[in-house]
Amino acid sequence: MKYSKNVWDQIRGIKAKKLINALEKDNWILDETHRNTHAYIKKNPEGNRRVVIHYHPGKTYCSPKLLKLIFDAIGWKEEELKELKLIK
Repeated sequence: MKYSKNVWDQIRGIKAKKLINALEKDNWILDETHRNTHAYIKKNPEGNRRVVIHYHPGKTYCSPKLLKLIFDAIGWKEEELKELKLIK
């Protein structure tokens, strides 16, 4: 997913808990957990999507590459990020 610099500036410091809350608000379902990883799935007519979130309370995603991979797997567009209150 290609986002503008403004969007990346707003989501680059996102914490795992906020991301998980947004996933659940967007009807993603917790599929399984193993230690600090939480796997979520979303069923779509086009096919199911799956994303794994590494959950460490209070920590942000420091690696831009990891964050990009997570958001690519989720597939949210800018409008959806606004609806979920992840960006302004």
